[in-house]
Parts: sequence; structure tokens; C-alpha cells
Amino acid sequence: MDTNMFTAEEVTVALELIDITLHDPHQIDYEIRAGIDEHQQVIGYYCIGPTALTNGTYDLYWIAVSPKAQNQGYGRQLLAHAEARIVNAGGRLIVAETSSQPKYEPTRLFYLNNRYSEVARIKNYYRKDDDLVIFGKYFSQ
Repeated sequence: MDTNMFTAEEVTVALELIDITLHDPHQIDYEIRAGIDEHQQVIGYYCIGPTALTNGTYDLYWIAVSPKAQNQGYGRQLLAHAEARIVNAGGRLIVAETSSQPKYEPTRLFYLNNRYSEVARIKNYYRKDDDLVIFGKYFSQ
């Protein structure tokens, strides 16, 4: 999916996770769901999974919406669906990571606008002047 946001390396990792979920029906680490529009075209997807060695914590590995479908509420719908899946599985916390680079400002605002909090930041994580920004959202059980 062309979102103009991800590097070639990031796309490779995302595709590897898709391949794992498609080709290994017994794997339990990742769940991928796609969103489609009224014309049955894929407009976005998310990838979630339980965080190893935790009880009820889940990672939101990827959430992406096609540029032509952005700002129409699809991202919120995908996120709400992912959150519902997590809560129904007994999840209590969802964690999402992103970059501090200016091009990710819309991503950071997306999380904040969906009631996520910045729970941690690691300076110069990806490279100099590119922090890891970690968002989290807790669910009451």
C-alpha cells in the first residue's frame, strides 16, 4: 500500500508480517485485517499482536490508510476494530510506536486524537535527531 510514509526497509518488514500471517495458519503472533471501501477496494490495514512475555499487552505494529482514502475516517474505523479485537481477547493495553520526525506529526496527532497518551520517548533511537515515540492506551476490564 502506497502511503508515502514508509521507507523501503519498513515496507519489507510489513510485507514479511503479511507473508507470515498468510502462509502460517498456526502462528499466533500477528493478526492482520484489511479495510475495504464501498467498491471492495483495500483502503487500509492494521497488524496487531500480543506482546511476548506480557499479560494483556498488545502491539499495534502497523496501521496504514491509502493516501486517496485518508481523512475520511477509515483510520479511526480500523483502529476501533483493532481495539475491539484486543479487548475481546482480554487485552488491557495497546502500544504503538512511531518516529519523532516531522513527517510523522499526523501519525502522532492521530494517536492523540484517539485517546492515546505518549508513554515514553527514547532520544536518538532510530538515528540522530529521530526519537522513538511510544503511545499507549489502557482499557478497563
